[in-house]
Amino acid sequence: MALTSQHLEGIVEMLLKGEGLEVTQFHSLPEQVEAVSRRNVCLAVCAVIFNSKGEVLMIQETKRECYGSWYLPAGRIEEGETIVEALQREVKEEAGIDCQPITLLQIQEEGPKWIRFTFLAEKTGGSLKSLKQKNAESLQAHWWDFAGGDIPSTLRKDDIVSLIDAGIKYRQNPPFPALQPVNLPCDVVCQRILLTFISSDGNTEDGDEDRLWLLLSNMKDNHAGSHLQLPVAVSVLEQTITFTAKRLVQECMPLIYNQLNVNTCGILGVQHNGKLPSKADGVCFNMLVLLEYAEEEEGTDISSPPKSESDCYIWHEVTNHSLRAEILQRIREGSVLPVHN
Repeated sequence: MALTSQHLEGIVEMLLKGEGLEVTQFHSLPEQVEAVSRRNVCLAVCAVIFNSKGEVLMIQETKRECYGSWYLPAGRIEEGETIVEALQREVKEEAGIDCQPITLLQIQEEGPKWIRFTFLAEKTGGSLKSLKQKNAESLQAHWWDFAGGDIPSTLRKDDIVSLIDAGIKYRQNPPFPALQPVNLPCDVVCQRILLTFISSDGNTEDGDEDRLWLLLSNMKDNHAGSHLQLPVAVSVLEQTITFTAKRLVQECMPLIYNQLNVNTCGILGVQHNGKLPSKADGVCFNMLVLLEYAEEEEGTDISSPPKSESDCYIWHEVTNHSLRAEILQRIREGSVLPVHN
């Protein structure tokens, strides 16, 4: 979708609400682009579910390599599933209950080849799986008083400790707005990047000392001229997702790249739809990223963003007071979905 300066405000506000936007063009591409399939990418889900007593749901594993250990309900997204459908199927198969997602809680990744979507969810029906109902999916399910120190003696992996802790904290005081995946297809793993720069030279019109800028793609075509868009960058399967924004900045500003810090604040939205047979099973992350100077060297103009060395990108100043204030708040408070690698 092409942007003009009039459209930008509405689209950014939409993305800040966790809504999606169809991917129609890529602006930053690695040398080799691989369409996503079950052969080269593993997409998985994990559920953190509490009951009315604050106890967390865990399942006892039946797999040979971890038989008898305990873990959160989790597993791969199967072909033809949305992320939420996979979550509900895994919880039903492993724990016996029905659930509804409350919010995405955390994204874990080991590069785009392995991405897990962890949800905070709630029970909506069904009965807890007992040992009499054991099968290839799990032995049984049980509620554990994790906060009270009632923890199974054997965990499959201790990575779930931080996930449960994140769920407890979110229930007490949500650090970011509730976020659900948006059913929009994508062929690859990519990022729509809200790359921001903050300058503090004073804005006398409204008394706000901070000015905010967004990087836009200014790519041209032979038919419609220049198209202003939020840049979309394709991730490399061998590198972490957070590297993608760094590659974009390096393409824009190669001569001064080493003088800059590229800080991934977090995820504003997740787009995926595995139900369309004509589309590869990719994911688009709408990311909030902050660009800063590593050190303010003498003579450096910090009242405006570093100049793009490519004609394909330009900076746009956000002058709408409420929109600027919301973006600045999300950056400073870390009010975005975290990604861990």
